[in-house]
Amino acid sequence: MKILGIESSCDETAAAVVEAENGSLKILSNVVASQIEMHRLWGGVVPELAGRAHIEKISEVCHSALDDAQCTLKDIDAIAVTSSPGLIGALLVGVNFAKCLAYSHNIPLVPVEHVHAHLCAAALLERAPKPPFAALAVSGGHTAIYMGESFTEFTELASTRDDAAGEAFDKVARVIGLPYPGGAAMDKLAYEGDKTAMKFPSPAIAGDTLDFSFSGLKTAALNALNSARQKGEEINKADLAASFTSAICSGIAKRAEETLKKTRAKSLVLAGGVAANSHLRAAIKAVCDKMGAEMYVPPISLCGDNAAMVAAAGYYRYLNGMRADTSLNAFTD
Repeated sequence: MKILGIESSCDETAAAVVEAENGSLKILSNVVASQIEMHRLWGGVVPELAGRAHIEKISEVCHSALDDAQCTLKDIDAIAVTSSPGLIGALLVGVNFAKCLAYSHNIPLVPVEHVHAHLCAAALLERAPKPPFAALAVSGGHTAIYMGESFTEFTELASTRDDAAGEAFDKVARVIGLPYPGGAAMDKLAYEGDKTAMKFPSPAIAGDTLDFSFSGLKTAALNALNSARQKGEEINKADLAASFTSAICSGIAKRAEETLKKTRAKSLVLAGGVAANSHLRAAIKAVCDKMGAEMYVPPISLCGDNAAMVAAAGYYRYLNGMRADTSLNAFTD
């Protein structure tokens, strides 16, 4: 069985073909058209520009994915598309393109939830986790904890009450002059600094909760920068990056440990764009080793927005009988 995945929730136009055989998944193609250079001029994603860029690239990307997989639409058994959440204009491009393809070629259409797709990227690993498993979805738009009863059933245990971890990284990176997207630059710079040089609040909210809050941490970093500038002082950017990164990673690691204790899960999936952060990977690995749990994290190529994860999620949803017709719409949340 071959599944064509289509992803356009934010600033990556992506298409992929994934083949399912005997319960295992294999990526036949995975094409991503990035908009980073365009949005770098503005320091962040501009929704209107993102939507227009998707329109320009969606057909080309899908054709490339089919060509790379050495197949045609006649070989495709299902089309999976991200329908929520994301930027509404961007989502609508992918959803409407997928609906047209599915309707015109009489191919089953499967709607996919974007965050769940990130978690399903773990199913593409050579040794995939077996449900149930605990899961952390950490990205620019979302930071949440789930219990995965299966690859179609995810129960949200906690989430951020304000900003997401990736958004916090990008905002602070931009203010200290690092190029967009800031997450990767912050990851690299953090190795050059002293993580104990500055004290920042933990994003792990105190009390009987697994929730996060990154706005206070982000504000503390920005206030430290502004205070230094007003005094005519120069803050060591590497120390700030190291200290800020340490606060985020230790806070998420704290929640990961609490989640494993609470759920007694023996497996933990780390996914999403921020899962590419090497400091976070190390922190979560340390927690899993301590708790005797197995850690599953996709390769960096599958951490950011991509269509292979959408196809993987679509495969399991297809098996579960989930289908959409031409009335399918896009939703921001």
